[in-house]
Amino acid sequence: MTLSFFDQFMSPTYLGIPLIALALTLPWTLYPAPSSRWLDNRLLTLQNWFINRFTQQLLLPLNPAGHKWAVLLTSLMLFLITLNMLGLLPYTFTPTTQLSLNMALAVPLWLATVIIGLRNQPTIALGHLLPEGTPTPLIPVLIVIETISLFIRPLALGVRLTANLTAGHLLIQLIATAAFVLLPLMPTVAILTAILLLLLTLLEVAVAMIQAYVFVLLLSLYLQENV
Repeated sequence: MTLSFFDQFMSPTYLGIPLIALALTLPWTLYPAPSSRWLDNRLLTLQNWFINRFTQQLLLPLNPAGHKWAVLLTSLMLFLITLNMLGLLPYTFTPTTQLSLNMALAVPLWLATVIIGLRNQPTIALGHLLPEGTPTPLIPVLIVIETISLFIRPLALGVRLTANLTAGHLLIQLIATAAFVLLPLMPTVAILTAILLLLLTLLEVAVAMIQAYVFVLLLSLYLQENV
């Protein structure tokens, strides 16, 4: 049976039942839970420090009305980082390589920011569709362009996350396959390829963290325009 490189992106199934729900929920068990002690251990202290620093950096450009989204955006950041990082382990599945999942995260959150803007400040929200000082003949064209760009935002969020993770996983599998095939033929080249694979894996770890941060950062920028 010949397997395709894209088979790694298929949702695992058991008895015909997709296990993507387990892939989404089980990683939460890896986080240490707060204890009733007065002092936390080192792992919990490091986790709290990271969450506090990220939340502070994320909410810095937002006004107090946008601080209500702190818990949601921070939880989404931890959720995406966990799925992206665990997907790099052997015999695991990365749910964030599925465009359907990423769009299911991007569209409702983007739509919520737009609805908040139209409810709280409809004039300013609609004013984003027409830049100030636009010549009269260009007004209809710019309104159409800005409207299209507004609706492309959730698609860009989902496609960016999917494309970066999919490309990285494919490249890792291609280089790993090359190293495995070259090992009995050209051991020196195989060792050099394995070193390249190690460096690429470290790069993908950084990409997994950066893409989760970019996803949440863009959502906060969309929220900033509407609050």
